[in-house]
Amino acid sequence: MTLDIQISHRVGDFSLSVAFSAPPGVTALFGHSGAGKSTVVNAVAGLIRPASARIAVEGRVLEDTAQRIRLPPHKRRIGYVFQEGRLFPHMSVRQNLTYGARFAPAGPGPSLDQICDLLGIAPLLDRRPGDLSGGEKQRVAIGRALLSRPALLLMDEPLAALDAARKAEVLPYLARIRDETRTPILYVSHALDEVAQLANTLVVMEAGTVRAIGPVEEVLSDPVLVPHLGVRGAGAVLNATIIGHHEDGLTEVACSGGRLFVPLRPESPGHVLRLRIEAQDVIVALDRPTGLSALNILKGRILSLHEGSGPEQIVQIDLGGERLLARITRRSATALALRDGLSVHAVIKTVAVAPTDIGPSGAVAALTDATVV
Repeated sequence: MTLDIQISHRVGDFSLSVAFSAPPGVTALFGHSGAGKSTVVNAVAGLIRPASARIAVEGRVLEDTAQRIRLPPHKRRIGYVFQEGRLFPHMSVRQNLTYGARFAPAGPGPSLDQICDLLGIAPLLDRRPGDLSGGEKQRVAIGRALLSRPALLLMDEPLAALDAARKAEVLPYLARIRDETRTPILYVSHALDEVAQLANTLVVMEAGTVRAIGPVEEVLSDPVLVPHLGVRGAGAVLNATIIGHHEDGLTEVACSGGRLFVPLRPESPGHVLRLRIEAQDVIVALDRPTGLSALNILKGRILSLHEGSGPEQIVQIDLGGERLLARITRRSATALALRDGLSVHAVIKTVAVAPTDIGPSGAVAALTDATVV
């Protein structure tokens, strides 16, 4: 799926002007409140009429103001999952799910049983929405959207109303949808942990404009974008292959910079994980340190240094193909005489990589001697 979007729209004092194309997979719109993310997805869904727009999914034009083309929402083949489940309270879960199937086009598609298995909602079929938890409601809402067999799935901050426990419950199901249904998704979020786990492409929005777009690993590891992503949330995404599990509750993985230990994972060796490592959790050392409790030490080379607005410095480190960010003070950078091209070691506490910062990539790698030695 390719998604082509050009939208210009104005509401009061807010002006939206965006243009981007996204490849297949999950495209995340990230930005702080008021950036225009929801306005974009509502325009794609046909819920608002932009002043000027051209919106196409896989070459199929949904809207083109210049050509006077505007498909009504029910003909766009779009599934929409909102912040709240918006389930019909008088219907059972089964009835809510099959309601979505009424709008499915003719042809083969996922069955009710397949969707229930995918989302783990089979035990809920005879219950009413009022008897469900927040996470269960969202899974049912997602299932209803999928049963309509959409050409594109829109998700507008679907986890924002959930607490941390319910969010952790739903995230793995979203990853399964990405990997197993191959349904293209336009995903709105202001939470970088969600974006890092799910997205293939990241669109950073600010004040109604696109600040950056690209593969999620590249955008999140770009130090120039730290002010737009948020200093405290800044970090990078690494792809790492599971090489083994240990009895003390740790999983060992291999990435381009070496080996890492993370909290125990359910996937078997060979599966590839996405690890989000926050810049504030990375320590920079000139020599490989010893006598530390930290288990994770990766060797790399400094690509660039960028000063922040305060006493901090963002260090971009090349690990041999992937990039890591470290947030340190300018005083430390000066004391270590850090410079572009300098070889360094990045130290990361194992417990700093939280379970919510780890997700499956959907890939399985062939284990080699180089991986397991």
